[in-house]
Amino acid sequence: MKTRKELEASGEVNQPPYSYLSQAYYALLNNKTDESAFFHSDVFYVRSALEKRTGYLFSLDDVEDAMMEEGWRKTKKKRKKDGNRTQR
Repeated sequence: MKTRKELEASGEVNQPPYSYLSQAYYALLNNKTDESAFFHSDVFYVRSALEKRTGYLFSLDDVEDAMMEEGWRKTKKKRKKDGNRTQR
């Protein structure tokens, strides 16, 4: 594991697995968003919280894998008309 400063010094901070921005731009520009896998925003929020708490920048893949192991899913539960969540 490395800190953001260490990743910036080595030039890794803007490359996978720490950043997928270039791949996202490529997919958008070439109309290939259906073929690309994008991380859910929850993954970015959790990674940010982990970095703030530990000082280390985890890869997006590692954060998503850990979240899924803890029971997180990319889809949200649908709401009934009365506002209660349904079970899947």
